[in-house]
Amino acid sequence: MFLVFALSNSVFADTVSDKEKDALIKIYHATNGGEWKVKWDLTSSVSAWFGVEINNGKVVGLNLSNNNLKGELPSAIGSLQHLQILALFDNQIGGGLPDSLYEISTLKVLLLNNNKFSGSLSYKIRNFNVLENLSLFDNSFEGEIPKELENLNHLSEMNLSYNRFKGSVSKKLTLLDALNMTMFDEKGNPFLLDVNEEKEITNSNTVN
Repeated sequence: MFLVFALSNSVFADTVSDKEKDALIKIYHATNGGEWKVKWDLTSSVSAWFGVEINNGKVVGLNLSNNNLKGELPSAIGSLQHLQILALFDNQIGGGLPDSLYEISTLKVLLLNNNKFSGSLSYKIRNFNVLENLSLFDNSFEGEIPKELENLNHLSEMNLSYNRFKGSVSKKLTLLDALNMTMFDEKGNPFLLDVNEEKEITNSNTVN
């Protein structure tokens, strides 16, 4: 009796909800899973799938870096509502970030660097209120960097450089960025984003 309970408990620990499993399968197909370096056997337990970390029956980590992912991220990724780590760097994923990604408020580490992502960042980035590490380095993101990024108080590591962002950013974000907000213009030339800070007004008048 105890053995049966122990076995069923073990199986349950490796089991994720149908919603999360379906989301993973959609990510697999949307990013050309058949050509990944390390593929998933969709007939096996999710716990056996490469790069998937499960804790208490929830998907909390997805690390598929340098695994030949191509295509675009599907909106189904937003169903991974307990995800803390998403590491997809060093692949060939393109397109914009799906809106549903911004709804994963549990994310602590988001590493999407060295891909082909494009489009702009949403103001919904404010939802990442426990995010600690953000790397979008070396993609083709454009537009202005949302000011809501300023309010991510747990953010301690960031690299947004080598994209096509324009406009200006605060000194705080510039110093936080690993390469001080070095971007590329339309001709591929590097430039630094302007620092948008309130200039300190100093009184240089001399009292005689």
